[in-house]
Amino acid sequence: MAAHAHTESTIFGLKLWQQIVLAIALGVATGYALGADAEIFKVLGTVFIKLIKMMVAPLIFFALIAGITSLTETHHFKGMAFRGVFAYLSTALFAVMLGLATGAVFRPGDDITPPTQALSQDITVPNLSEFFMALIPTNIVHALSGDHYLQIVIFAIFTGIVINNIRGSTQKVKELNQELAHIAFKMIEWIIKLSPLAVFGFMAAMVGTTGSQMIVGLLELMVLVIGACGIQMILFGVLIKVFGRISPLPFYIKMMPTQLMAFSTSSSKATLTTAMRELQDKMGVSQSTSNFMMPLGASINMDGTAIYLGICATFFAQMYGIDLQWQDYLTLVVTCTLGSIGAAGIPSGSILFMGMVLTSVGIPMEGIALILGIDRILDMFRTTVNITGDSAITLIIDRVEGTLDQEAYHAKLD
Repeated sequence: MAAHAHTESTIFGLKLWQQIVLAIALGVATGYALGADAEIFKVLGTVFIKLIKMMVAPLIFFALIAGITSLTETHHFKGMAFRGVFAYLSTALFAVMLGLATGAVFRPGDDITPPTQALSQDITVPNLSEFFMALIPTNIVHALSGDHYLQIVIFAIFTGIVINNIRGSTQKVKELNQELAHIAFKMIEWIIKLSPLAVFGFMAAMVGTTGSQMIVGLLELMVLVIGACGIQMILFGVLIKVFGRISPLPFYIKMMPTQLMAFSTSSSKATLTTAMRELQDKMGVSQSTSNFMMPLGASINMDGTAIYLGICATFFAQMYGIDLQWQDYLTLVVTCTLGSIGAAGIPSGSILFMGMVLTSVGIPMEGIALILGIDRILDMFRTTVNITGDSAITLIIDRVEGTLDQEAYHAKLD
């Protein structure tokens, strides 16, 4: 894909991130002023997310192939793929263990009374064999139309590798895919301009319907999840310093617009193109690395969800008086890691795969009903960690590959 200069659009002289901050403030004020009536504004966010979801599957498909086919050397792609997957899995494992340790030390579930009512909706719990079998698409059209992101990733990687290994006769295919990827990016760029309206709608509806109840009950669990997410965010800076051998400060500063969007929309997919644009335009990450690593990360790497699953597993075990043994913790490490991968791209995926996590160690699933009220709030923090982790690993891989523009990375923002 040809390099494109990006000029951030402004409204009334405000850049996009400033518009988002203003939208958050206006949304909170509107929610408090109108109360439950503010829920009508949720439609603004719902339309925005539907527009984004419309584009996510083609974006992941074309961007991954573009990223792979732009790596002319096969060993270059293999090296990046291995490092990327290893890094994503490593941070996910750390996040799970951080969540389990936080829950085990602070024991937030000791004083909680288990709910007697059953879940209001049935949850189908996938077992491990079903999870792995579901990774392979039997019909790529169905995978694309059904938003099965892991299947799309696998098919796109396979396609990109085959194109690279067919010598001499696929140049036109590569160029066509590059243009299709550019079109997908441009379409989402137009949609992203609507994000302040979506942020306003989401914030007004959430504050109007929950009000101060968002900080009542289960407060300790919320504080622990948010605190563990903060530790994970610090870890990303340590990784940038140790493995990237560069200061993490420019990364944190330049990630703020992306993090604001992730926090307010609670959608990694809605934030994906903003993160890729910030990485390329403001941090000097190469297009080939960004086009491959970011869609891959958005599809398999959810560190915030891994933390959440780990803490909630110990929370429910304590609530039901279940004494977890070392083998239970080992099982939870595996299932929470797989759950965080499987939850990527699935609406309320953390709730769905929490059922798999809990049943793996004999914890009743009925307790999930207790956290449904705070799940939306914590999702804002989880999503921020998820997209920050994807971006940090992409930056590190680009630095290791020797393609990072360090002058752009260290350049101050206007």
